Amino acid sequence: MPYPKISSEEITKPGKELYENKIRLLVEKTENIGKIISINVDTGEYEIGDDLIITSRKLQTKKANPPIWAGRIGFNAVNPVGGTLIRTT
Repeated sequence: MPYPKISSEEITKPGKELYENKIRLLVEKTENIGKIISINVDTGEYEIGDDLIITSRKLQTKKANPPIWAGRIGFNAVNPVGGTLIRTT
């Protein structure tokens, strides 16, 4: 059964909350800064790596069509669009 389509807002808000409240302290270590994190917003499972597609596909092998939020560890965005990445603290 396909996963029901949900809006990007319905993925972004819980994804950011999961990252900030439960995952950030576990992953923001020197060796992970700048890497991609993909999070299944339903389960809280996550994958870390250098490639957004690979981290997302790893989550998709665990559950078909999961709602995935992605970010760049230690930065404000995955990729800069018309600007620069800003390091978060």
